[in-house]
Amino acid sequence: MEKSAKISKGGSSSRRKDQTKTSSSQFFEELTNRLLTRDVLHGEEIVEILEKVAAVFMNQPMLVEVDPPIIICGDIHGQFKDLIRLFNHGGWPPEHRYLFLGDYVDRGAQSIETACLMFLLKIRFSKDFFLLRGNHESSAINRVYGFMEECCRCYDISLWERFQCVFDRMPVSALVAGKILCMHGGLSQELESFDQIRQIPRPADIPQCGILCDLLWADPDPQAIGWVQSNRGVSYRFGPDVVEEFCAKMDIDLIARAHQVVEKGYEFFADNKLVTIFSAPNYCGQFDNSAGLMLVDANLKCRIRALKPKYHCR
Repeated sequence: MEKSAKISKGGSSSRRKDQTKTSSSQFFEELTNRLLTRDVLHGEEIVEILEKVAAVFMNQPMLVEVDPPIIICGDIHGQFKDLIRLFNHGGWPPEHRYLFLGDYVDRGAQSIETACLMFLLKIRFSKDFFLLRGNHESSAINRVYGFMEECCRCYDISLWERFQCVFDRMPVSALVAGKILCMHGGLSQELESFDQIRQIPRPADIPQCGILCDLLWADPDPQAIGWVQSNRGVSYRFGPDVVEEFCAKMDIDLIARAHQVVEKGYEFFADNKLVTIFSAPNYCGQFDNSAGLMLVDANLKCRIRALKPKYHCR
């Protein structure tokens, strides 16, 4: 179950003809099972996944409204084996419902497999499995940090380009029961109402400033008062006072975000009004961090689980 899947360039025409005889749901279920058992996904099959999931994303709003119970997870970064371990621990969809906060690709060795599995689960269980866009779901970033190189090595540049078309259509925020606001990065000085998120047009490149940029790039900072420039060179850092004021103004209880590696897999901020969740254990093989999951029950009670790193043999 935890061995890597291999992506090949081609695919036989006879196999494709046989597949057209099966229903769409059976086809995507078969691809999921093959991916999980290390069978080959052909390039044209990946393209079919990408075309289908792009349409699924466009049928859902930029601000997805989600009912609990739900399990909220943070960055995965191509750590396919750890993603499987996460599902084995938290339970598999659709029996267990999930919301991921972005950054599926880059850094890790198996970004293609990771993104394909996520997209297959989104296609099959669109009302129980939710994916937000992270800052690495952007051509400007994932051309640099490994994903483009992986696509070119395993397939060709056109596959990478097709992935970008999907990333540009992903939602960027979720609201759980009207009380837990979720995004990859953080808040924006310009954000005054949820309608501003709903009205962000798609497809969308990530700009260098503004609400869309901040939702994917901003960070909380316990030392900050108000807003200060980010040391990332893009967006801002914001203090506990910003979080408290925003939660009161928007009548929400909690902000859930990802974007930063934290040792325990989770970290609270601003008197428990914001939580950072990071779900890639032993990130980049350097941090020895745990993976965090936040379980939100039907009454909006939140519980955190942390998975200690497991060191996989190559």
